[in-house]
Amino acid sequence: MNGTQKLMAAVVAVFVIGFLMVGGNKEQTVEQQENAAMVRATAQMQRMANLKCPQAIKKFTGDQTYFPTSTDTDHLTYVTMIWDASKSDDKYSFKLAKCTVHETVGGISLLVIDGKTKIEKEVKR
Repeated sequence: MNGTQKLMAAVVAVFVIGFLMVGGNKEQTVEQQENAAMVRATAQMQRMANLKCPQAIKKFTGDQTYFPTSTDTDHLTYVTMIWDASKSDDKYSFKLAKCTVHETVGGISLLVIDGKTKIEKEVKR
């Protein structure tokens, strides 16, 4: 075998091994599939909260917010982000903003800024 044939054989072997590894890893138990789905749902809720909450706060206060001072979640149905101006180096026109995103609402279900409810939607159960 010359060098070109050896190189071609090595490339083919790498592809075969890769296909075997991918094929072997696709067999997941039901529990593994459920866990993966839960992680994806939680990540999607967090992503939605990171996009929608700062936009809503800016709409009502004019302040651009970036990172919440705390976050609360049950990892299944809701994510609550809190911006507490007393714990932040940023200067906001509000003292406390609390934004909750529920999976069943598909967006912000509750937005409270300085004790005043700005958005409130019924959470479907």
